[in-house]
Amino acid sequence: MSNIRPIERLGRRFERAVRKSGTANGKNRHAGGIDALGARVDAMEKELREARVARYTLELLFGEQDGRKLRMPTKGSIDTLVEQVEAATGERDARAHVVAAFRTLVEVELRGVGRIAGGTPNILGKLTVPLLLGPPNDDVLEIGTLFGMFSSALTRQFARAGRRCSLTIVDPLADVQLQPGTANTADPSGTPVSEAVVRANLELAGVPAERIRLHRGFSGDPGIRRAVSDRPYGTVIVDGDHSAEGVRADLEWVEEIVAPGGLVVVDDYGDRTWPGVKEAADAYLAGDTAFELVGVASTSAFLRRR
Repeated sequence: MSNIRPIERLGRRFERAVRKSGTANGKNRHAGGIDALGARVDAMEKELREARVARYTLELLFGEQDGRKLRMPTKGSIDTLVEQVEAATGERDARAHVVAAFRTLVEVELRGVGRIAGGTPNILGKLTVPLLLGPPNDDVLEIGTLFGMFSSALTRQFARAGRRCSLTIVDPLADVQLQPGTANTADPSGTPVSEAVVRANLELAGVPAERIRLHRGFSGDPGIRRAVSDRPYGTVIVDGDHSAEGVRADLEWVEEIVAPGGLVVVDDYGDRTWPGVKEAADAYLAGDTAFELVGVASTSAFLRRR
């Protein structure tokens, strides 16, 4: 019985009720009501079949396909994120901003190739909080980009706020994700991680080439640091080396190049897959630093430079 679908179970109960309500001569005392109930059950079965088709279509669009995370958040997960965003930013009604960020995420990911790494609530937090906190300028540095789609989405968020950001991206652009302690296998999306793919995604998102600086290499490379440290950044995304040593090194460098009042997003903070991120960030914040923790949304921490 446990394998019978709810509508089928209801139909069987209905049939038993019809048999029990019959008279001795086979006539039904409640024929009109039973016919109406039968029509309702038939309508429910038809509606359920149609709902299954619609659900399957949504799963093809937003489900876990080609290495992408499920983009069908529950109401509870969005409610929790809204509370976290409001606590981090002081915004009284962050729901509209979170919903707009979700639409941006879906549009950019469907249009582009590859994927945005991470779960939906975490990405929405990273797309929402920085603009609500108001970065002091529109220069954005992203350490670790994968396919360039998060930068594409963040650029769209800047545009929603009437701002025109310029992107500086640092990434080794290797065919595998180079993280200590991982198997370093090819990306599950099947799309190669390359400069051509990153630039294609940014172009598909409408980001002009003159607003993009792409530096292939690691954030710890002296040559990369010299090339990138030519301006104060209003927003910095730290999503590179996830080891404790790597995160600390990035924070030490970023503190030198972020503008006063600038924002730093520490991705995967509190994510149990990457314990070194929170370990390093908490230790750094406990020391002598110009950074202060202004909030956490999902698995991202948001720092502001005093």
